[in-house]
Amino acid sequence: MDVCYNKLFKLLIDKGMKKTEFRKLVGISEGTLAKLSYNKNVSMDVIVKICRKLNCTVDEILDVLPSPVNGTDKSIGS
Repeated sequence: MDVCYNKLFKLLIDKGMKKTEFRKLVGISEGTLAKLSYNKNVSMDVIVKICRKLNCTVDEILDVLPSPVNGTDKSIGS
């Protein structure tokens, strides 16, 4: 499953917040920030911390992208 955090970084721009400020506010490591920057998976705990600190919902900070093979994830309902 692929994720895209472009919405998160757009939100930071709209709030006038730099990535380092965001990292410190939320309390995440540089490695976790790098994962977000490269659209890698992070834990649900991190997602919840981000949403609580930025007062937003999950759908406001990330998109789950369809599988590149055929647009679906065959593991669901198999």
